[in-house]
Amino acid sequence: MNQPEDPRFRDGRRPPRSPATRPARPPARRPAARPQAPSPGRKEETGPPGTERLQKVLADSGIASRRDCELAIRAGRIRVNGRTVRELPCWVVPANDLVELDGEIVDITRRARLDQSYLYFAANKPKGVISTARDPQGRPHVVGLVSAALPRGQRVYPVGRLDADSTGLVLLTNDGELAHHLSHPRYGVSKDYRVTVEGALNAEVIASLKRGMYLADRSSIARSKGSGRGGGAKRAAVDALRVLKSSRDRRTGGLSLLAITLSEGQNREIRRLLARVGLKVRKLERVSIGPLQLKGLKPGSYRALTPAEVASLRKAVLI
Repeated sequence: MNQPEDPRFRDGRRPPRSPATRPARPPARRPAARPQAPSPGRKEETGPPGTERLQKVLADSGIASRRDCELAIRAGRIRVNGRTVRELPCWVVPANDLVELDGEIVDITRRARLDQSYLYFAANKPKGVISTARDPQGRPHVVGLVSAALPRGQRVYPVGRLDADSTGLVLLTNDGELAHHLSHPRYGVSKDYRVTVEGALNAEVIASLKRGMYLADRSSIARSKGSGRGGGAKRAAVDALRVLKSSRDRRTGGLSLLAITLSEGQNREIRRLLARVGLKVRKLERVSIGPLQLKGLKPGSYRALTPAEVASLRKAVLI
């Protein structure tokens, strides 16, 4: 049965519906928001209840600084409950877990028995002495300078490093928290150096050193080996630089004595910065770490810090 033709469709097109008869469109759906990863550094990561970071527990037990403990972990020298740990963070329960360094058991409960009996020494490192707690090659190290003053069963380790050719102030302690804060660039603890270089500095060279330049990050290079990726670079600059004395010599070109301040040190940073501007270092001595001064210490000698000096160091890093 044929239906009568609707005059509205005679031209083959469907007329638009009136607003009254037009079906309502569903609201447009917005894509679900992706969960945002927490911003690094905004909130410190915490482990399960009752656990602590492995590197902190090792440092508090007195075997090395927290930074050196991290390096030992990444090098595969640490085992927890029989399993080698290479990645951080790693959380341990000091009262229950078995931790080994190079196959030897580390008494990570020992720190409780020490009853916070922290030791603090300032030493004047001579040239040729390395800034480690031990050396497989048998070379002299800074901990050997203070070994006679250590109570039986206690150990200390150096905070930060000076290369073997450099001399001057080294802080040695078993206070892992203070060592970590003094070494961390976040707290900006300044270190002062006296540096003798060959030649003279002009205004352009001084401005370049203060402005900074990029130096190869050796840790990034080491991690990139075998991965096919290049190593990174980190910006380095001196915080302050003054020419204290200069002398001229026809044969050597003269010498300049510089006062340099750094707050974040990379490996051999001063030597590498000065080499980039054509200056060869003849002598490098660290004379202060924050409020702690080298004054009065002869090369190879040491002294215990006074309570006031310890308090000033802790105040400098807000602990």
